[in-house]
Amino acid sequence: MDRNRKWVPGLGAALLILLCHVTSALEVPLDPKVLEGLPQPPTITLQSPKDYIFDPRENIVIHCEAKGKPTPSFSWTRNGTHFDVEKDSNVLTKPGSGTLVIDISGEKAEAYEGTYQCTAHNEHGTAVSNNIVIRQSRSPLWSKERNEAITVQMGVSLVLQCRPPAGLPPPVIFWMDNNFQRLPLDKRVSQALNGDLYFSNVLPEDTRSDYICYARFPHTQTIQQKQPISVIVLNNSPEGERPPGFMMPLGPASAKMVLRGETLELECIAEGLPTPDISWQKDGGELPSSRMSFHNFKKTLMISDVNEADAGDYRCSATNNLGNAHHMIKVSVKAAPFWVSAPRNLILAPNETGILTCRVNGEPKPKITWFVNGIRLENAPEDHSRKVEDDTVILSNVQTGSSAVYQCNASNEFGYLMANAFVSVLAEAPRVLTPPNQVYQVIANHPALLHCASFGSPIPTITWFKDSQTSIRNGDPYVIHENGTLEIHVAQPLNSGKYTCIATNNLGIRENHVFLEVKEPTRILKQPEYKVVQRGMSAMFECKVKHDPSLIPTMTWLKDSGELPDDERFVVDTDSLTIKDVTDEDEGTYTCIMNTTLDRDSASAMLTVVEKPDPPTDLELTDQTERSVQLTWIPGDDHNSPTERFLIQYEDLLHQPGVWVNLSEVAGTSTTARLSLSPYIYYSFRVLALNRVGYSRPSQPSRQYRTNPAAPDENPSDVKGVGTEPGNLVISWTPLTGFKSNGPGLEYKVLWRQKDTDGEWSSRSVANVSQCVVSGTPTFQPYEIKVQAFNDYGSGPEPEVMIGYSGEDLPLSAPESLQVMVHNSTLAEVHWEPVSIPSVRGKLQGYKVYYRRERGLHATEEETDQEEQVLTFSGNRSEGRLPGLQPYSLYNLFIRVVNSKGEGPQSSSKTFETPEGVPGPPSFLNVTTSSLDSLTLQWGPPMNNNGRLAGYTLKYQPVNNTNELGPVKVMMFLANETTTTLGNLNSSMLYKFYLSAKTIKGSGPIVTEEAFTVIDTAVPSRQVDIATQGWFIGLMCAIALLILVLLIVCFIKRNKGGKYPVKEKEDAHQDPEIQPMKEDDGTFGEYSDTEDHKPLKGSRTPSNGTVRRDESDDSLVDYGEGGDGQFNEDGSFIGQYSGKKEKDTHEGNESSEAPSPVNAMNSFV
Repeated sequence: MDRNRKWVPGLGAALLILLCHVTSALEVPLDPKVLEGLPQPPTITLQSPKDYIFDPRENIVIHCEAKGKPTPSFSWTRNGTHFDVEKDSNVLTKPGSGTLVIDISGEKAEAYEGTYQCTAHNEHGTAVSNNIVIRQSRSPLWSKERNEAITVQMGVSLVLQCRPPAGLPPPVIFWMDNNFQRLPLDKRVSQALNGDLYFSNVLPEDTRSDYICYARFPHTQTIQQKQPISVIVLNNSPEGERPPGFMMPLGPASAKMVLRGETLELECIAEGLPTPDISWQKDGGELPSSRMSFHNFKKTLMISDVNEADAGDYRCSATNNLGNAHHMIKVSVKAAPFWVSAPRNLILAPNETGILTCRVNGEPKPKITWFVNGIRLENAPEDHSRKVEDDTVILSNVQTGSSAVYQCNASNEFGYLMANAFVSVLAEAPRVLTPPNQVYQVIANHPALLHCASFGSPIPTITWFKDSQTSIRNGDPYVIHENGTLEIHVAQPLNSGKYTCIATNNLGIRENHVFLEVKEPTRILKQPEYKVVQRGMSAMFECKVKHDPSLIPTMTWLKDSGELPDDERFVVDTDSLTIKDVTDEDEGTYTCIMNTTLDRDSASAMLTVVEKPDPPTDLELTDQTERSVQLTWIPGDDHNSPTERFLIQYEDLLHQPGVWVNLSEVAGTSTTARLSLSPYIYYSFRVLALNRVGYSRPSQPSRQYRTNPAAPDENPSDVKGVGTEPGNLVISWTPLTGFKSNGPGLEYKVLWRQKDTDGEWSSRSVANVSQCVVSGTPTFQPYEIKVQAFNDYGSGPEPEVMIGYSGEDLPLSAPESLQVMVHNSTLAEVHWEPVSIPSVRGKLQGYKVYYRRERGLHATEEETDQEEQVLTFSGNRSEGRLPGLQPYSLYNLFIRVVNSKGEGPQSSSKTFETPEGVPGPPSFLNVTTSSLDSLTLQWGPPMNNNGRLAGYTLKYQPVNNTNELGPVKVMMFLANETTTTLGNLNSSMLYKFYLSAKTIKGSGPIVTEEAFTVIDTAVPSRQVDIATQGWFIGLMCAIALLILVLLIVCFIKRNKGGKYPVKEKEDAHQDPEIQPMKEDDGTFGEYSDTEDHKPLKGSRTPSNGTVRRDESDDSLVDYGEGGDGQFNEDGSFIGQYSGKKEKDTHEGNESSEAPSPVNAMNSFV
């Protein structure tokens, strides 16, 4: 019966069952508890190499160790025959193994040379080792020889042969002199792979008598020396230059064979003059760069780990300036046998079928020979269950007791391979080897591996369950591997829980429980950030981490992948690293690492330490001319902050010693600057470097550089000519600095002449001043002026001509022909004839109009002393407007012309009258007497009548307790009337009054007043909070009870289909103390108090219980929405008193709102 199997090379430390194909594996465990009673054929675990070269000074140790159950026994063959180790007293066997230790200290070592093979045997089979060839290392002496001196002409090629004695293993060759110093090798002189010394061409310095070849034998650690070779190079007939030629290998082509896996060494050594250069290439392919290397100055090409693709034609080329030469090396690659698939141990249950495969390759193709228990299959007892097909042995329907060890031997002319593979026939019930109740912890979103290591024969079948209920099958997210391991590709918290694996075969069943815990990943939420910090400051790196609360984290900080310096300046906190007083050595990459037992996260950031740059050094002046010099310097260290620019300063040691002045700036990448200079300066230069941190300290000053004096390059600036008084002209300028004087003896030549006269220039030379006063000039005349600088070495450039004016005087004339046009009662326009320009005698500033109100035109008005007013009209004007005049007045005015010096004479006076205007508001409005139905008003005339007073207009209207306005009533009064009594008013009613005066031009502004009429019972003041009075609370309760009764009656009436006679009920329940409103009184408009039902402004409660209005300067605008308080043609008040729409008459007393206790009471009046 076929079973799925997998091959294993041997027994391991853990016991696993893997269920797969016929070539699946079953590893037999070494756990003593499991191994107890478990049979196992022998397996070789250690053996010596196939070729063993021993040192005759030491014992020969031939290793052979094996494992198996029962413990194997060992035997040896030497040169194909049995080697009885017990009969040789020099041979010992290590206890518990087959390793031989041969003592050759007293014997000839050659006696033990030969081919050895070890055999390990127990009742289940026999395993054999490789054939181990034992040879003694040899280091023979050089044969005696006499070397004649070699004489050659300079330039010829030369070969010094070494030819060391054959040793085992071959010796290492090198050339030295008598002083044991290695001879220098180069492109011209080189050592070949065979040890010979090649000269491509000899030189006189090659003459010496101590060319000595040494051979070092590695096993014996001995060095043999060849007799010295003497070389004499003559120069009497030197060899001339010649193209290259090959010294080795000879001829145009050669061949090279190499074995697969070894290192290919190709060598080309050429002669010629000059010394040739060597290059390599492969025809039809590329050199394998990853496995290729050049040695011996490119004369040797080495390719490691050779494979079949390295076969081909390799061309080496030698080249100098006279030509080139080529040599072709044909490389063939052969191969000793190598494994494609070595046979593996096979464990089968009774009646199962297994396959052993021995797949090898090589060039030429290896021959495969099978052995069983060390005997060729052809000579072994016949077994019908066994079938051999070249590299495969098929074992069918195996039975208990048929265990054995099979050997596969593959060989060709270059070597052999031999492998043991046992076939063990076992019948074992399942065993689960994974410890029970093991807890696996993984990080979310990572793979989870839950192991179920088992052993059994036949191989157990593994099944998994989650939480002892859900059967797990292959498929996302689960994968069950061949060895029984359950893998969850991406573990999530929901995958946590209890898992059960069950191992089953036909001999039994076993189960095991494991647990999975999926943890939150460790994540750095805030990573450290790149820091640029100035030296001496502090740097802080933050590293805030989130992790699973059940895991204990450990924070570690590294600097440049190493530990932090042991320095108290480094302060590690819970989630940060602070570096105090940063130094240059602190610069680097800082990494925070958060570790838990399951995962880790890390983040890094760099710290760059910056500082102001060091000052530049080595200032040097070159390319010196009269007006320029080249300054160069060496920049200082920029301390990690690139230099942005250089500032060049100078000191004038002649004019301003100790004062450094900025001269020029250049880019931070420059180290030189061309400086423009001025004459007559003792220069000293210095340079400052600027980076992001700031300026460096100044450099050391350069050497002093003096420029020669010269005439001035420029004239004074800001030249002006201004007269300060009549008859003079003051010429001023800004003097040249010492830096601009260009030489000693600086003076100024001041020149002037009257403009447009073509007269001669007047001049005056002055020194050490900045102005010149010219006297005797005509009044306010234009002058051409200029100022020129000169010194002891000449004059400056021709100066620019400027225009100035001589001094001004007061104007001579006054404006004439004054006329006044009165536009209205407050505005007039005045016209005049301007004065002539010459009479101004200066710069015309404008005209000043002086005007004064002399008196009013009303006959009764008294004279008053009015202040004079002034209006200035700039420029050459001939008219201007006078606003803000007082109506019905007499005015007087005159005009003066103005220049910079002052005002001219006064013009003749002009009087004019202003017409009448509207009057001002009445001076006051008071309520002097109040009663139940009347109020007495008294007022005063306006302060300014602005004309003949025609009379007064009085308007008034009631305001009820819901702030609604009643109809407006209008009354007219004569100018001499100042009091009136209003009758037929409602008692306990607030009235609003509006009073204005008028002339023939119309009514003026209004004044307002408020007042209450008196009630028999004193009405509480609007300023008293009556809601807290006991009588008021009782009254409100009675009213509320009355309303409730009315509502009940209304509800009953409605249910009966009738109507409720409201008026009858009202008549039946009238309060005798409250008088009804007359129908002809009309209704109030809505009165809105901006103070939210507070007492009216200015109201008060007199001691007699009546309410009146104080004197008030309120206007109607105070109660409206900002509009002008005006009346329409019929005398009614325009607009709403409170901004609300007036109600109809029949709605006036039916308001259901009671915003205040007073309103609630008055709503029943």
